[in-house]
Amino acid sequence: MTETVSVADTAPTDTAHAAHGVGLTEAAALKVRSLLTQEGREDLRLRVAVQPGGCSGLVYQLYFDERVLDGDALVDFDGVEVVVDKMSVPYLDGASINFEDTIEKQGFTIDNPNAGGSCACGDSFH
Repeated sequence: MTETVSVADTAPTDTAHAAHGVGLTEAAALKVRSLLTQEGREDLRLRVAVQPGGCSGLVYQLYFDERVLDGDALVDFDGVEVVVDKMSVPYLDGASINFEDTIEKQGFTIDNPNAGGSCACGDSFH
């Protein structure tokens, strides 16, 4: 069982940026911290976005970014900052990011209650 930290349990690190409704499991936070340590960078944050594309219409983007742009929503999960651009916030509200490392699956996953369906390959949603 994984534990997801909710927005109610956290506060934005910068009052100039709104909060978002994306959760981050402890497993995902640990993996992000590990990757940042490997990179030797403390100025990076995890950016989550939704972009047009894929066979179902929308795809997730998950990457490290040093920027925080005007309109970005930001939440700090015990030292792991997660940033969502203002256009992606409604698509990701209530979504949870997890990291799995099993024999069947390895990598980050996004459980999004706003996704109405996904393509057969699982890489895009609508």
